[in-house]
Amino acid sequence: MKEVEDNLIAYKSKAFAIRIINLYQYLGGKRINALANQILRSGTSIGANVREAIYGYSKSDFTFKMTTALKETCETQYWLDLLHETNYINGKQYESMIKDCDEIAKLLTSIIKTSKNSNQI
Repeated sequence: MKEVEDNLIAYKSKAFAIRIINLYQYLGGKRINALANQILRSGTSIGANVREAIYGYSKSDFTFKMTTALKETCETQYWLDLLHETNYINGKQYESMIKDCDEIAKLLTSIIKTSKNSNQI
């Protein structure tokens, strides 16, 4: 899977998913299972959708999957905001996670724009 290993968004989204899994384990002792489950689902879904997009069967499938990954990124940002604003994660944890999430969102937005523009040629 050389194309996945060399792909920046695939690499970053997988690394972020690992951070989300670690966050989920950390939250396990805080008795907020519903919220922890939500961030686990959305945070790991980003990379799964990116991987599906890379192996998509058409340009429109690629764009659709990358857009889905962006939506999951935005949802994850929301859960991170809630965790921070309710003091389940501290400012340092939040800033580190939201920075990664924001970077992924910017990359995905750029990829989607480029993909849509190449469809119009």
